[in-house]
Amino acid sequence: MIILLGYMGSGKTVVGQVVSRFIGFEFIDLDHYIEFKEGEKISEIFQKKGVIYFRQIENKYLKELIDEDRKIILSLGGGTPCYYNHMDMLSSKSFIHTIYLNAGIKTLTNRLWDNKENRPLISGINDKDDLLEFIGKHLFERRPFYQRARYQITVDDKSVSEISNEIVSTLF
Repeated sequence: MIILLGYMGSGKTVVGQVVSRFIGFEFIDLDHYIEFKEGEKISEIFQKKGVIYFRQIENKYLKELIDEDRKIILSLGGGTPCYYNHMDMLSSKSFIHTIYLNAGIKTLTNRLWDNKENRPLISGINDKDDLLEFIGKHLFERRPFYQRARYQITVDDKSVSEISNEIVSTLF
Protein backbone atom coordinates (compact mmCIF):
# COMPACT_ATOMS: atom_id res chain seq x y z
CA MET A 1 0.00 0.00 0.00
CA ILE A 2 1.29 3.44 -0.95
CA ILE A 3 -0.02 6.46 0.92
CA LEU A 4 0.53 9.97 -0.41
CA LEU A 5 0.37 12.81 2.06
CA GLY A 6 1.06 16.52 2.07
CA TYR A 7 -0.64 19.88 2.12
CA MET A 8 -3.65 20.55 -0.10
CA GLY A 9 -2.44 21.43 -3.56
CA SER A 10 0.72 19.34 -3.32
CA GLY A 11 -0.50 17.03 -6.09
CA LYS A 12 -1.50 13.94 -4.12
CA THR A 13 -4.53 13.11 -6.24
CA VAL A 14 -3.15 13.72 -9.71
CA VAL A 15 0.20 12.07 -8.91
CA GLY A 16 -1.57 9.13 -7.26
CA GLN A 17 -3.67 8.59 -10.39
CA VAL A 18 -0.59 8.58 -12.62
CA VAL A 19 1.41 6.25 -10.36
CA SER A 20 -1.56 3.89 -10.16
CA ARG A 21 -1.55 3.59 -13.95
CA PHE A 22 2.22 2.96 -13.93
CA ILE A 23 2.13 0.12 -11.40
CA GLY A 24 -1.42 -1.21 -11.69
CA PHE A 25 -2.56 -0.42 -8.15
CA GLU A 26 -6.07 0.88 -7.52
CA PHE A 27 -6.15 4.60 -6.72
CA ILE A 28 -8.36 5.96 -3.93
CA ASP A 29 -8.63 9.57 -2.83
CA LEU A 30 -9.68 9.52 0.84
CA ASP A 31 -11.83 12.65 0.50
CA HIS A 32 -13.69 11.18 -2.49
CA TYR A 33 -14.10 7.91 -0.59
CA ILE A 34 -15.63 9.82 2.34
CA GLU A 35 -17.96 11.70 0.00
CA PHE A 36 -19.09 8.41 -1.55
CA LYS A 37 -19.66 6.75 1.82
CA GLU A 38 -21.41 9.76 3.37
CA GLY A 39 -23.36 10.81 0.28
CA GLU A 40 -22.26 14.43 0.68
CA LYS A 41 -19.43 16.69 -0.47
CA ILE A 42 -16.67 17.41 2.06
CA SER A 43 -17.69 21.08 2.09
CA GLU A 44 -21.27 20.08 2.97
CA ILE A 45 -20.07 17.80 5.76
CA PHE A 46 -17.94 20.63 7.19
CA GLN A 47 -20.86 23.06 6.91
CA LYS A 48 -23.65 20.82 8.25
CA LYS A 49 -21.86 18.63 10.79
CA GLY A 50 -18.63 20.46 11.59
CA VAL A 51 -14.93 19.72 11.56
CA ILE A 52 -15.00 17.38 14.58
CA TYR A 53 -17.53 15.08 12.90
CA PHE A 54 -15.48 15.18 9.71
CA ARG A 55 -12.26 14.18 11.51
CA GLN A 56 -14.11 11.30 13.21
CA ILE A 57 -15.41 9.83 9.97
CA GLU A 58 -12.08 10.50 8.25
CA ASN A 59 -10.45 8.36 10.95
CA LYS A 60 -13.08 5.65 10.54
CA TYR A 61 -12.70 5.41 6.76
CA LEU A 62 -8.89 5.56 6.86
CA LYS A 63 -8.85 2.60 9.24
CA GLU A 64 -11.34 0.78 7.02
CA LEU A 65 -9.09 1.21 3.98
CA ILE A 66 -5.80 0.26 5.61
CA ASP A 67 -7.30 -2.79 7.29
CA GLU A 68 -8.13 -4.26 3.89
CA ASP A 69 -5.54 -6.38 2.12
CA ARG A 70 -5.45 -4.47 -1.16
CA LYS A 71 -2.81 -3.03 -3.44
CA ILE A 72 -3.86 0.59 -3.43
CA ILE A 73 -2.46 4.06 -3.68
CA LEU A 74 -4.28 6.19 -1.15
CA SER A 75 -4.23 9.98 -1.27
CA LEU A 76 -4.91 11.49 2.14
CA GLY A 77 -6.53 14.82 2.88
CA GLY A 78 -4.08 17.54 3.89
CA GLY A 79 -5.06 17.36 7.56
CA THR A 80 -5.41 13.59 7.87
CA PRO A 81 -1.84 12.93 9.12
CA CYS A 82 -2.31 15.46 11.94
CA TYR A 83 -5.18 13.77 13.79
CA TYR A 84 -5.92 10.59 15.76
CA ASN A 85 -2.27 9.48 15.78
CA HIS A 86 -2.64 8.59 12.11
CA MET A 87 1.11 8.82 11.47
CA ASP A 88 1.80 6.36 14.30
CA MET A 89 -0.81 4.00 12.88
CA LEU A 90 0.55 4.25 9.33
CA SER A 91 4.18 3.94 10.40
CA SER A 92 3.47 0.84 12.46
CA LYS A 93 2.40 -1.21 9.43
CA SER A 94 5.32 -2.56 7.41
CA PHE A 95 3.24 -2.96 4.23
CA ILE A 96 2.46 0.77 4.11
CA HIS A 97 4.83 3.11 2.30
CA THR A 98 4.09 6.73 3.22
CA ILE A 99 5.31 9.44 0.87
CA TYR A 100 5.26 13.15 1.69
CA LEU A 101 4.82 15.32 -1.41
CA ASN A 102 6.70 18.35 -0.15
CA ALA A 103 5.65 21.58 -1.87
CA GLY A 104 6.87 25.05 -0.92
CA ILE A 105 4.57 27.83 0.26
CA LYS A 106 4.76 29.80 -3.00
CA THR A 107 4.05 26.68 -5.07
CA LEU A 108 1.03 25.85 -2.91
CA THR A 109 -0.29 29.41 -3.02
CA ASN A 110 -0.05 29.55 -6.81
CA ARG A 111 -1.72 26.16 -7.21
CA LEU A 112 -4.53 26.86 -4.74
CA TRP A 113 -5.37 30.47 -5.62
CA ASP A 114 -7.55 29.67 -8.66
CA ASN A 115 -9.27 26.69 -7.02
CA LYS A 116 -9.83 27.95 -3.48
CA GLU A 117 -13.64 27.94 -3.67
CA ASN A 118 -13.50 24.12 -3.62
CA ARG A 119 -11.37 24.10 -0.46
CA PRO A 120 -13.36 24.75 2.74
CA LEU A 121 -10.33 25.90 4.73
CA ILE A 122 -9.36 28.66 2.29
CA SER A 123 -12.54 29.48 0.37
CA GLY A 124 -13.08 32.72 2.30
CA ILE A 125 -9.59 34.13 1.70
CA ASN A 126 -9.79 36.84 -0.97
CA ASP A 127 -6.25 38.21 -1.05
CA LYS A 128 -3.30 36.23 -2.42
CA ASP A 129 -0.93 37.60 0.24
CA ASP A 130 -3.39 36.52 2.94
CA LEU A 131 -3.51 33.06 1.36
CA LEU A 132 0.29 32.90 1.34
CA GLU A 133 0.36 33.83 5.03
CA PHE A 134 -2.37 31.31 5.91
CA ILE A 135 -0.58 28.49 4.09
CA GLY A 136 2.73 29.42 5.70
CA LYS A 137 1.29 29.26 9.22
CA HIS A 138 -0.74 26.13 8.52
CA LEU A 139 2.19 24.34 6.90
CA PHE A 140 4.39 25.23 9.87
CA GLU A 141 1.90 23.38 12.12
CA ARG A 142 1.45 20.38 9.83
CA ARG A 143 4.96 19.84 8.50
CA PRO A 144 6.17 17.87 11.58
CA PHE A 145 3.44 15.30 10.89
CA TYR A 146 4.21 15.18 7.17
CA GLN A 147 7.93 14.75 7.81
CA ARG A 148 7.25 11.49 9.62
CA ALA A 149 6.53 9.85 6.26
CA ARG A 150 8.95 7.12 5.23
CA TYR A 151 9.85 9.01 2.02
CA GLN A 152 9.84 12.68 1.09
CA ILE A 153 9.72 13.98 -2.46
CA THR A 154 10.07 17.67 -3.26
CA VAL A 155 7.54 18.61 -5.92
CA ASP A 156 8.41 22.26 -6.63
CA ASP A 157 9.21 22.90 -10.29
CA LYS A 158 8.59 19.26 -11.26
CA SER A 159 5.99 17.88 -13.65
CA VAL A 160 3.48 15.25 -12.59
CA SER A 161 5.39 12.77 -14.75
CA GLU A 162 8.72 13.58 -13.05
CA ILE A 163 7.19 13.23 -9.57
CA SER A 164 5.45 9.97 -10.52
CA ASN A 165 8.66 8.52 -11.97
CA GLU A 166 10.54 9.50 -8.81
CA ILE A 167 7.98 7.68 -6.65
CA VAL A 168 8.14 4.55 -8.78
CA SER A 169 11.96 4.54 -8.82
CA THR A 170 12.05 5.13 -5.05
CA LEU A 171 9.75 2.20 -4.29
CA PHE A 172 10.61 -0.36 -6.95
